[in-house]
Amino acid sequence: MKADLVLVNGEFITMNSSAPFAQAVAVKKDKIMAVGSTSKIRRWIGKETKTVNLGGKTVVPGFTDSHAHIIWLGFQSSELDFRNVSSIESIQQQLKEKVKATEKGKWIFGRGWDQDLLKEKRYPIRSDLDKVAPDNPVFIVRVCGHIGVANSKALEVAGIDEKTAKSLGDYVGRDSKTGELNGLFKEKTVDLIRGIPKPSRRELQKACKVALSEAAKLGLTTVTCITDSPGEIYALEKLAEKGQLSLRVYAMVPIDSLRKFKNKKVDAPYLKIKCVKMFADGSLGARTAALMEPYADEPSEKGMLYYAPEQQRQLIEEADSSGFQIAVHVIGDKAAEQTVQAFEDLGKERVTKRRHRLEHVSVLNPNLIKRIKSLGLLATIQPHFVVSDFWVVNRLGSERARWTYAFKSLVDNGVPVAGSSDAPVEQLNPLLGVWAAVTRERSPEERLSVMEALRAYTIGGAYFSFEEKVRGSIEVGKYADLAVLSHNPLNVEPDKIKDIKVVMTIVGGKVVYSACD
Repeated sequence: MKADLVLVNGEFITMNSSAPFAQAVAVKKDKIMAVGSTSKIRRWIGKETKTVNLGGKTVVPGFTDSHAHIIWLGFQSSELDFRNVSSIESIQQQLKEKVKATEKGKWIFGRGWDQDLLKEKRYPIRSDLDKVAPDNPVFIVRVCGHIGVANSKALEVAGIDEKTAKSLGDYVGRDSKTGELNGLFKEKTVDLIRGIPKPSRRELQKACKVALSEAAKLGLTTVTCITDSPGEIYALEKLAEKGQLSLRVYAMVPIDSLRKFKNKKVDAPYLKIKCVKMFADGSLGARTAALMEPYADEPSEKGMLYYAPEQQRQLIEEADSSGFQIAVHVIGDKAAEQTVQAFEDLGKERVTKRRHRLEHVSVLNPNLIKRIKSLGLLATIQPHFVVSDFWVVNRLGSERARWTYAFKSLVDNGVPVAGSSDAPVEQLNPLLGVWAAVTRERSPEERLSVMEALRAYTIGGAYFSFEEKVRGSIEVGKYADLAVLSHNPLNVEPDKIKDIKVVMTIVGGKVVYSACD
């Protein structure tokens, strides 16, 4: 029996501890049939075999992003990008140009601003947007996605006025002098505006395909897709039915939709739906992450919890009893403490059986890390946050900042970790994540080795979705999910890792991206 595809003369980083390196691989259908030296693998070449001479390039298991808003990312091309703006005036100028090209009454969306980068050092507010866009509903979201600003027209279309806003409490912002709504929406209320208008299923499918195509260019072969609505789940199912998922997708159902999908778990090669996502708190950037002690740069603020302890315990109990893995967004140490306690009440046996996980774990302490390890909880990390969250010391003070993004402490304590981007909060590129984890300047004692970082984006990601036996490493019998790199991340200077390019991406033995195309 000859191979369908053979890759020779490469440097393979297999993530298989018993045979960590190789020169070549043979593939039959969608699985790896042989791994070894080029001379050994050549025997699998037949007349119909496609042979690729790698010329010394490096091959790693296809990368996994274990936490990304893939469909949301697919819509980004139609939205204003404020990631690099330095003033509210710059936001207004971009918005003004967009208004000129947009039909009156049509929605305009944007995202990516960070008030700490704006010269005004404040949130943009409703009146700022009204000045340049009085006739189009506008909603612009902070880079973290946890706070947004609506103009007056958007409030009108959404039916939110002084009367209806009373039920939203502290989740909506008000002018400190007049008490009037200033257009700010925090946490769960962001979706009240962002969900208008609702995209069609066809638009959702298109956005997903666009994002997956971009992901393939970055060496990703599997993505964990955070969904915000049942419509996104239906879109993924439809694409899977039509064979149009180019990468493997592990989908998370929002906790509010748990009962709708309770008996509808999916476990197919290209789509798995067996996890629910819930929030425990907000973000550090928006000062909505729940902290045990006040923010250093805002002493009156300690953030906000999504649920009271008993309510969170009940939701976790229900999701676990329904057979779902649970992924809980925890950023502040108060949110982490409450969530860990909820899982302790659930019990270690149930935690380990479902591989329940904590997303972000941004602010920890040694005791919390020990409790997380003792329970068998998993931790999904976003290494590039270390670079983007330049204001962490200001937010938390130096003592707490030391325990922010404690990657090495988690790994050294035996907590399984998986790497991710949280795109579109950060760029989807996993090599940027590897670079950030390896070269971080703040709390350098929390740096990962290159191999530890690669592991988080390969076999670690596979473990988080119960697939370590079929993917995540280059071994016989596993899916032929591979990423070919221009340079070996183990051999280049650490700061050069971010410059490595993906040359080819292979999913199930099929080339889904090639830089030579």
